[in-house]
Amino acid sequence: MKKMIALVLVFFACQAMGAVPLPKTPAGTALKDWLGAYDAGDAGKLASFKARYKRHWAVQDMLDSRHRTGGYSVLRVEKSSPASLTVLIGENESDAVHRLHVSMGKAGQGDALTMSIEHDVKRPPDLQIPRLSQAGAIRALSRRTAALADADEFSGAILVARDGKVLYEHAWGQADRASGTANTLHTKFRIGSMNKMFTAVGIFQLAEKGKLSLDAPFGTYLTDYPNKRVASRVTIRELLNHTGGTGDIFGLAFDANRDKLRGNDDYIDLYGKRGLDHPPGKSFEYSNFGFVILGAVIERVSHMSYYDYVQRHIFQPAKMTSTGTLPEAVHVPGRSTGYMWRHGAWVSNTDTLPYRSTAAGGGYSTIGDIFRFVRALQAGRLMSKKDLGEATTAVFRDDATGYGYGYGFEVLHEGGVKSYGHEGGAPGMNGELRVFPAQGYVIVALSNLDPPSAHRLVDYFSLRMPKNR
Repeated sequence: MKKMIALVLVFFACQAMGAVPLPKTPAGTALKDWLGAYDAGDAGKLASFKARYKRHWAVQDMLDSRHRTGGYSVLRVEKSSPASLTVLIGENESDAVHRLHVSMGKAGQGDALTMSIEHDVKRPPDLQIPRLSQAGAIRALSRRTAALADADEFSGAILVARDGKVLYEHAWGQADRASGTANTLHTKFRIGSMNKMFTAVGIFQLAEKGKLSLDAPFGTYLTDYPNKRVASRVTIRELLNHTGGTGDIFGLAFDANRDKLRGNDDYIDLYGKRGLDHPPGKSFEYSNFGFVILGAVIERVSHMSYYDYVQRHIFQPAKMTSTGTLPEAVHVPGRSTGYMWRHGAWVSNTDTLPYRSTAAGGGYSTIGDIFRFVRALQAGRLMSKKDLGEATTAVFRDDATGYGYGYGFEVLHEGGVKSYGHEGGAPGMNGELRVFPAQGYVIVALSNLDPPSAHRLVDYFSLRMPKNR
C-alpha cells in the first residue's frame, strides 16, 4: 500500500508535466531503453541494458539511485542528432532537474555509448513551479511529506517559521525501528555538515575579539602544522570559503582509522603532511579537511577544546539545550538511530559513524534548536550583523545551478530568491537549514534517513512559498 501511494504520486507528477517524446534516433533509442530499465527499478532489465550497451556500472548502484530519485521524467529535448542527445530530466520524487547528455559515437554502436549528467541545473522559466500562498505552500509541504513518510521515504521532522514565529512543525517516522520509538519534535538528529555553520561562527567570534585575522595564513596559529608550506600559504578566509585546496577526509585512510580519529588533531596527524589539491584562492573545492583545520585553530586561539568552545559560545547563548557533540559511544537520550538504504532495505548506519563529530561536521540537534540558532544569529547574539552579512554573501557562485558559498554558509539563488544556511548528509542522516532574508521565512528539516530525504522537502517548500511579502 505504501509503495502504491508513491507510485500514484509519480504517475500524477508525470501526467502534470506531460509526456515528452524522444527522437527515433540511435541516441534516442538508447536513452529510451535506459529510462525504461531504470524507471522500472528492475534488476533484470538493468542487467539486459548493461549487457546490450556494454556498460560498466553495477546494477545494484542503479537500483540504489532509482530508490533515491523515484525515477526520471524527460522534461525537454534540448539538442538532438542521430548519434547524440541532450535532455532535461526531472526526478519523480523531488523537484530536482538535471541535464543528461547521451552520445553513441559515430558508429552508433552500444560499446560507443556515453552518458553524462549535469546535476541540479536551474529550471527554465517556462518550467518554473507556480508559487503558492503561505497557507497553500505549507499545506502542500505537509501533504508531500506525509506521502513520502507513508512510502517509507522520509523519517524526521520539519519546522517552518516566518518573522520569528513558528508556522508549522511536525514529525514523522521512527527514531528507532527496533524499539518502535517514534520521532517527535524533540528528537535529536545527526546534522552532518550543518555543523560547519557553528565552526564559521566561532571563527568570526574570535576575529571580532582580535584574536585572529581572516586574512592570516592558518600557520600563524598552528605553528606545528606538519606541512609548513601549506600552512604558510592558505588563509583562514580561504578555509572558510573552500578555496584553500586542502582536500577531503573521507576515503580509504578514513575507513582504516575511523575508530582512532577522536579529535581535530588526530585528523591533522593523519592528513596534515599532504600538499594542496590546487593553488589557494583560485577555485572552489568543498573541503571537509579545511574545516577540521579551522577547528584546530579555534582550539589553539581560545585555549579550549573545540567541543567546549561551541558549547559555551554558541549553543549556550542561543539556548540550544538539545544540541551537542558527545561521542557516538555515549548514550544520548532522544538521539535517533540513522538508517541507510542497502540492498533494498533500511539498515542501521552505526558501523559507519566516526568516533565523534569534528569541526567539519557531525553532532546532533533538533529542529527547534536549529531555529533558535537562526534567531540568535539574526539578533546579533552570536556574531555582528555585519559579519553575518559577509558570511552569508556568496564568494563562489555557480550560475548554472544557483548554488553558492560564503564563509561557512551555503548561499542559494533560485527563481530570484536568495537564501542561506547549510545542508548536511551522510549515510543515514540528512538535514538542511534555509533562511530567506527578504521573505522572512526559515525552514529546517532533519532526517534519520539517507540524503536527499530532508533536502528534497526543503527544496519543495522553497520553490512554492510566496516570493513576495
